[in-house]
Amino acid sequence: MHLKNLEEKAMTNTTFRTVVANASHTQVVIMNVNPGEDIGLETHDKEDQVLYLISGQGKVLLNGVESDFMAGDCVLVPAGTEHNFTTVGDEPMKIITTYSPPHHPVGTVHKTKADAEAAEAEHGH
Repeated sequence: MHLKNLEEKAMTNTTFRTVVANASHTQVVIMNVNPGEDIGLETHDKEDQVLYLISGQGKVLLNGVESDFMAGDCVLVPAGTEHNFTTVGDEPMKIITTYSPPHHPVGTVHKTKADAEAAEAEHGH
């Protein structure tokens, strides 16, 4: 599967979360986390997650340890790690992320963080 112009798609994305592609063991997602928002403190028991920041800046929290998250940074979040990513500044964070194995249903689009939280509550994530 060839994902063309993924960085451009991530830069122009305005949805909180959009699943771009799924395979049997990995899922590719683009995210737009607006200023003042975060992805929400969470732990994935079964999935590793990799988050690559294309644009913007933020803070990452991994098992209670906070650090800066700057454009060009990539964070590996192993399964079982409590984590959160929070936008800092006036620009949204534009993120390309992968889940291994896939975490969200094929075709998932969450326009806002509230949409994402409602869907995850419904599906028990």
